[in-house]
Amino acid sequence: MAAELHPRSGKLVGLSNSNRTARRNQPVQEFNHGLVLSKEPLRDRDVFTVRIDKKVNSWSGSIEIGVTTLDPALLDFPSSATGLKGGSWIVSGCSVLRDGRSVLEEYGRDLDQLAEGDRVGIQRSSRGELHLWVNGQDCGPAASGLPPKLWAVVDLYGKCTQVTVVSCEPPLPSAERETVVRDEEEEEEEEEEEEEEDAVVCGVREDAGITALMNVAAMNGVMMGDEVPELSCGHSRPDKFPNNLEPDAVLTEHQLFDVFNNAIVSFYRAEDEGGGEEEGGGGGTGGSGAPGSDLSSSRNDARSGSRGGPSSNDSGTGAGDAGNAGSTGNANSGAGGGSGAAAGGLTTNDALLFHEKCGTLIKLSNNNKTAERRRPLDEFNNGVVMTNRPLRHNEMFEIRIDKLVDKWSGSIEIGVTTHIPNNLDYPATMTNLRSGTIMMSGCGILTNGKGTRREYCEFSLDELQEGDHIGLMRKASGALHFYINGIDQGVAAAQTPGVVYGVVDLYGMAVKVTIVHNHNHSERLRRNNAIMRAMSPDVGRPRPTLTPDSDAPERLLFHANCGQKAAIISEGRTALRPHATDDFNHGVVLSSRPLRSNEVFQVRIDKMVDKWAGSIEIGVTTHNPAFLQLPSTMTNLRSGTWMMTGNGVMHNGTTILDEYGHNLDRLKAGDTVGVVRKEDSSLHFFVNGIAQGPAAWNVPPNVYAVVDLYGQAAQATIMDDMVDLPPLPEDSSEGPTAMSPGSPCSVLGASAATDLRFHHLHGTNAVITNGGRTALRQNCRSEFNDAIVISNRCLRDGELFEIIIQKMVDRWSGSIEAGVTAIRPEELEFPNTMTDIDYDTWMLSGTAIMQDGNTMRNNYGCDLDSLTSGSRIGMMRSAVGDLHYYINGVDQGIACSGLPPEVFAVIDLYGQCVQVSITSSSGPLDNSLCTSNVTEKSFPIHSPAGVAHRLHGKHGKNVVLLGEGCQAVRVGGYAHGIVFSAKELKVDELFEVRIADVDEQWCGSLHVGLTTLPPPELPSCPLSGFSPSLPQLRAKVTWLLCGSEVRRNGVLQRQNYGRSLDRLTVGNRVGVKRCSDDTMHIFIDGEDMGPAATAVAKKVYAVLDLYGRITAVSIVSSTLPEDADGVKAPSLSSGSCSEGEEDSTPVREAAGEPCATAPTAMAFLENHGKNIQLSNQKLTAARVSSYNQGLLVTAQPLTTQQLFQFQIDRLNPSWTSSLSLGVIGHSPDRLNFPSTACCLKRSAWLLQRDSIFHNSLKICENYGPNLDTCPEGTVLGLLVDANSCLHLYVNGMDQGVAAQDIPSPCYPFIDLYGQCEQVTIIVDSIPAAGGEDDDGRCQGDMEKADVVDGIKESVCWTPPPDVSPNKSCEYQGLCSRFKDLLTLPDGYFSEDAKYNLCYCESCRKLRGDEPYYKRGEPPRDYALPFGWCCFALRIKSHCEVSNALKKWHIAYHGTSVGALRRTLDHSQLLPGTSSVFSVAPAKAEGPDGYGDPEENSAPGREVLRVRLSPTMRYSGLETFAPKVQFRDPRSHRRHQAQVGFQVCVRPGSYKAGPQQTLGHGEPLDPRFSNSEIEWVTKEQGGTLLYGLLVRVE
Repeated sequence: MAAELHPRSGKLVGLSNSNRTARRNQPVQEFNHGLVLSKEPLRDRDVFTVRIDKKVNSWSGSIEIGVTTLDPALLDFPSSATGLKGGSWIVSGCSVLRDGRSVLEEYGRDLDQLAEGDRVGIQRSSRGELHLWVNGQDCGPAASGLPPKLWAVVDLYGKCTQVTVVSCEPPLPSAERETVVRDEEEEEEEEEEEEEEDAVVCGVREDAGITALMNVAAMNGVMMGDEVPELSCGHSRPDKFPNNLEPDAVLTEHQLFDVFNNAIVSFYRAEDEGGGEEEGGGGGTGGSGAPGSDLSSSRNDARSGSRGGPSSNDSGTGAGDAGNAGSTGNANSGAGGGSGAAAGGLTTNDALLFHEKCGTLIKLSNNNKTAERRRPLDEFNNGVVMTNRPLRHNEMFEIRIDKLVDKWSGSIEIGVTTHIPNNLDYPATMTNLRSGTIMMSGCGILTNGKGTRREYCEFSLDELQEGDHIGLMRKASGALHFYINGIDQGVAAAQTPGVVYGVVDLYGMAVKVTIVHNHNHSERLRRNNAIMRAMSPDVGRPRPTLTPDSDAPERLLFHANCGQKAAIISEGRTALRPHATDDFNHGVVLSSRPLRSNEVFQVRIDKMVDKWAGSIEIGVTTHNPAFLQLPSTMTNLRSGTWMMTGNGVMHNGTTILDEYGHNLDRLKAGDTVGVVRKEDSSLHFFVNGIAQGPAAWNVPPNVYAVVDLYGQAAQATIMDDMVDLPPLPEDSSEGPTAMSPGSPCSVLGASAATDLRFHHLHGTNAVITNGGRTALRQNCRSEFNDAIVISNRCLRDGELFEIIIQKMVDRWSGSIEAGVTAIRPEELEFPNTMTDIDYDTWMLSGTAIMQDGNTMRNNYGCDLDSLTSGSRIGMMRSAVGDLHYYINGVDQGIACSGLPPEVFAVIDLYGQCVQVSITSSSGPLDNSLCTSNVTEKSFPIHSPAGVAHRLHGKHGKNVVLLGEGCQAVRVGGYAHGIVFSAKELKVDELFEVRIADVDEQWCGSLHVGLTTLPPPELPSCPLSGFSPSLPQLRAKVTWLLCGSEVRRNGVLQRQNYGRSLDRLTVGNRVGVKRCSDDTMHIFIDGEDMGPAATAVAKKVYAVLDLYGRITAVSIVSSTLPEDADGVKAPSLSSGSCSEGEEDSTPVREAAGEPCATAPTAMAFLENHGKNIQLSNQKLTAARVSSYNQGLLVTAQPLTTQQLFQFQIDRLNPSWTSSLSLGVIGHSPDRLNFPSTACCLKRSAWLLQRDSIFHNSLKICENYGPNLDTCPEGTVLGLLVDANSCLHLYVNGMDQGVAAQDIPSPCYPFIDLYGQCEQVTIIVDSIPAAGGEDDDGRCQGDMEKADVVDGIKESVCWTPPPDVSPNKSCEYQGLCSRFKDLLTLPDGYFSEDAKYNLCYCESCRKLRGDEPYYKRGEPPRDYALPFGWCCFALRIKSHCEVSNALKKWHIAYHGTSVGALRRTLDHSQLLPGTSSVFSVAPAKAEGPDGYGDPEENSAPGREVLRVRLSPTMRYSGLETFAPKVQFRDPRSHRRHQAQVGFQVCVRPGSYKAGPQQTLGHGEPLDPRFSNSEIEWVTKEQGGTLLYGLLVRVE
């Protein structure tokens, strides 16, 4: 077979060298699309071998190799090899995947660790097995049962950028047979050499321990009856070792470990007591040691190195000399030890210590084994220490972190250097050294101060805690390895010089470390056993009988080896953290033996503390507890571990399921958690006895149960025998004692769980997760059916079962099907699709209602095949037996009748629909839901605590009101701009506006105050005879502020009151409040200027005067709720945007909603990203350099119902992307701030762009506006409601639920990334401690969110003069470039670009637009043109501006590009334009009354009519607005565009009727029926153009 690559390859691959070399183009910008295949299929036993030519360090991951049955000539190449389906086996890293799914997790060499020049090959053996070859070595079979015709696959992925095919031949005849055997022999020899050398380095070989182990081994039959050699050691046999064991006794693994453990304890106790009578301690001569000597040091420093030296005096003498020598390292061996040393023994300076020469701030202690940085709160560097001698081959240099401080960023760094300590001029930090140095810093590797590997391992040294261990080893091959908590992180550097010293840099947070020698693991075990003995006298003693009962299964207990801060009591049944209020981690405990298949390991939480965040975690691991060096938390373990933490599941420290089941962080004392590995290798968890569903698959057998007593969890007991289960401690919880619903210790546990869930019985391809709330179809790209799920109980009358579509694929036709069935789940044999059932089943499929598999009705009113991700589907059986469907909360009407009383909800995850979740709206149906028109995602809508203020319709003659009375514009002159609040102000109610526009040609400024003049008593508007300015208003008593002067009825009362209103500019806020003490207060930018006037009347209105420079204002405040002292419970709202009343508005949630607990003022934490600078009393944060390292966290937790708001102050357009925000569920005091918020992987919820992430994994898309488009001045907020749901607020508008099950307390964080450089916390958005709101506003620092489509529309935020909002929206820019291509004169359009509105998904969410509004007299509905971009037109002077804005209706007209110029020339829609179907003669109308000739018209005369519509879903059809193609001048991509107009229509000039052009069909808009969707007008001058609409696809 030719060793060549197929000419067809991935789109970024370039072939050369006769198709033998493949290179991935753009290797620094792109990491995938590098797939290549062999030119011909592989022959059996041929090894297709490639050499890695080039690698880059920009990415993680590397080369992937395997085989596939897919012919490369016909293959549609995916982005990576793991995307190959239909018979593909790929080796990726150290895992084997079949068709993209892992079948073997730990296999062979890790391909990610291969370097340039390494060779890797793939082979199909003659037996149909897949073999991987690395550098000529066979890694063994990776898979079996392979088909005969296979092509080799190589993926130039991640770091790997170029490979060359070197051969495709069978291996040498002997290689295939002997490679594996030779590897095993070499590994055994290497391990023996390492063990011997380790024993020499450490001095003595743990004589007593080895003695005990050898004796136990003999008794266990290991020696097979051979005589056990007498070991010559300096210690007597341990007194704890049992003497009654017979040589033929067989011990279980647990019993063997107990014996060995007790021997170690006895050994160290003897040493602590000064040794035995004759041979204890250090021997006869030096047993006691010199005064002040360190016993452990002497044991390591002065042992005889002779392998066969039997004399105890040799060892003893050496020890004695070591004691006298101390730490000088200059003393010679004792007399007896001299020959031993000559034979290869070590002198006193052979133990690894820190060198006496070190950094300027380092203090050495503990015989130079401990190093500490002085003044850790004042200095962060100059803390370099090195070893006293070079490291030997395969010698472990390990340290323990003893102390950290929270002040700095960055932490410990460790590595090796060729520099000799005595000759080195120590730098401030070791990474400043530019020669002979390799350091691990963070999670990367730096060589000579420059980064060579950005992501060496998944651990980061910056995230380690006190008690964690870090080690390194230079292998005999020259490879450098790092170890974290005993776990090898792999090769950090392939070739390291032969002579290197260990080096540690106590940088930043790291203050103190200690060198760890090999016996320290036993010391930790001894310390744990000491705690155990103190709490239970029986712990640590041999069991009465060591002969196991073969009939009785061994009882599940906790293993004696546990975390540093944990202890085991009650004969191994109970684990606890004795000092739970002082430490929150190091509480890991494991089971004493592996779990059997289907064996449930269950524990009860006995005791909780309230001090910490987080709680118990449970899972399984493949690691044997007898040999595992336990980490601080089990989720830090990066191999062989599955853990349930919170409500997610993590595998090897990485989250694999986000929303899995009941949140463990919410459990109370008395609750139970359990885990089981089933026979099918699946892993399941239990909470209070309730199964949470499968959490993982392919879990290997013989796994140990793990419990991590983390955070609040302080004590837990194994529940294997309920009869003698100990009672709960009296102080079982330092917090609330209430138990969770469903707790076995709760009387109500049996009946508490009544929520609707998916049943555990389901179709073959369906998977139920998230505690029964989520269903998904596995293998969604290869399977399209067999995924039926059903409710766990029958529906009650009037109960809504609603789900939200979370994930879809575009591979299949058809989509979700939903309905009900009277068949019980236990009796249902799940078919391929639910429509195959021929009895007692009613389903909606597409638009068809089907009963028992037969179509009984078509065109029901909704099409399930047209739904997308985020859509909601609900089913409800009414009390009379009618079936109703709800789409996005809107009732679609009766689907069928006569349903039996007990029916179950059914969902068929068919075709494109992959994943759904039950929403919180499921349950008894609210009446308001029947008329809901909410089109956002399925999240609960909360009742508003206040409604936005309005301006009264009576106002000065030069004023025009916009935005449903929330905006006021002075359209002429400098006076006659008085406006009033629509209603009287309540006590302590703030009425606040923002300056929207100024005109510098005038002098003077805004006047603001209170008046007793009721606006309803004024004459009709416009008030031509009204006072031109507020100081002249004297009809009633008026108090006002002019500049800095306070006046009453125009008479000066006070001068120099506060900040002058004459200095106001765009963006400033001004407010007025009547307080409970009858005083008037003025607020400027949220700051109270103090009392301005006293003895103010009770019933007053707010009054403003748009005078002089100030020409436009927008309201940013809200009315106070009627019940200001109570908490509004969340409730469903219809969301209908009816605005028939003057003060009605779309539903929104108030930020100032009172809460049960008084919130505290928020400020940023002093600890933050290294590029952050705080100011303004820690309320303002600015990023001072770079684009990242800008993470901020608040110092105070976010309480329930408290709105945390901040404003974007400054953006830098030089960068891309922008800020992100979210909350963390643990205290930030010990948080190690990563470079970006994306790296937060524990209890973190992040909102970035328009997506939501949990622990760095995306859980939701298309949520809210795109945060990257928020301009300066945008106000963002976070709130956690009473249901523990997280909400995002944009300019005061609630964007709905972003995430659920947020822990309490939680802390908000902000990442000043990319463009966003400065933010400021808004302090006046926080309610007072008394539960009342200072200002009563619901959106704090924002403008009215309702968009009014008038002549000059304004977005909810007014941009500063120097920033155009157009810059932030790519879609608006694209539409603008298309408009420029039309070459329309600029004179047609408004000069102020800020009135051009984009209605794309992100912009409309940013403003908080509702889909429908009312306008005109009488009011009439119209829809906002979502998906279009509106360019404001210039209004001719002859138009009646005010009348058109206030009394005319809003409509839309689709037209063609060719008709635009003529329409604009006439400033109105005219008959005879070239728009297709836009006009029609009257005689062409049907006999519906629209074709009747008008009175007094000549017979037969054609009256041309113009067709309009209140929604662009109709006017924007291609029939009316034909598409045209154009090429974008910036991107040079082709697009299609449509155009139309937004118009004002005079009431009475048109008739609304059914659509005539397209015929009758399904409703195009849910708000408008087909009988009123088309408006026809024949009157010239009856329409007014004020917006050009453009849509681009």
